[in-house]
Amino acid sequence: MNGTEARTASWSPRRTRAHFRAGGCAPTAGWADGRTQANLVSVPADWAYDMLLFCQRNPKSCPVLDVTDAGSWTTVLAPGADLRTDLPRYRVWRDGELTAEPTDVVAHWRDDLVSFLIGCSFTFERALSRAGVPLRHIEQNKNVPMYVTTRACRDAGRLHGPMVVSMRPVPPYALEAAIRESSLMPAVHGSPVHMGLPDVLGIADLAAPDFGDPVASEPGDTPVFWACGVTPQAAVMASRPPFALTHAPGHMFVTDVRDAQHRVL
Repeated sequence: MNGTEARTASWSPRRTRAHFRAGGCAPTAGWADGRTQANLVSVPADWAYDMLLFCQRNPKSCPVLDVTDAGSWTTVLAPGADLRTDLPRYRVWRDGELTAEPTDVVAHWRDDLVSFLIGCSFTFERALSRAGVPLRHIEQNKNVPMYVTTRACRDAGRLHGPMVVSMRPVPPYALEAAIRESSLMPAVHGSPVHMGLPDVLGIADLAAPDFGDPVASEPGDTPVFWACGVTPQAAVMASRPPFALTHAPGHMFVTDVRDAQHRVL
């Protein structure tokens, strides 16, 4: 796992963010149980419309929960939080190249940045667990594995790139529950985009994820793939905007919003 800290499900989102603000660093699956987690991508204002259009045209991968004003590091999803410091790890991009992975981005912040908070599949994991779906990455204390696919997103202005997916191995008895429970939360990626053979998505080796950690399956498990909010990072790599900030994959922004608010039934 990227980080050595144990998950703390019982912590409030405020305490969790304060811990990360103070320098704590770990993937956030299983932290602040019951609270929505979000992906982050911040781009210069002259790229913000392209990003908004990219998200609108690719809602499965990029379900938008909030968009900030230019230069603002606050969000209605967590009053009092600071988007520059309250995630466990960030990524700094220049011309599509990853240049740093700091634990805060105060020194990199610009007054023209517009931030997008995008739904994360960690949000429906509590519902999966309650429905009897095992979460192998949490059992193994690992970051969820994520893969760049050969499935192209719909272009938007200057932005283009492939869909990224997260994968969870699911035993046969739990497949129906996994589909049902995630489908009820479309604001955080919703139902799977594929189950079964990874090569259909252009994934050659499940043991070699592009982001996150490889996760061991149990005999009989089916790999189940959900659209992933790391997709905008793939678009940044492909489209090469002059500057961008994002979360590090699996190191999410923990909001005050309750997961149940995203459930449609």
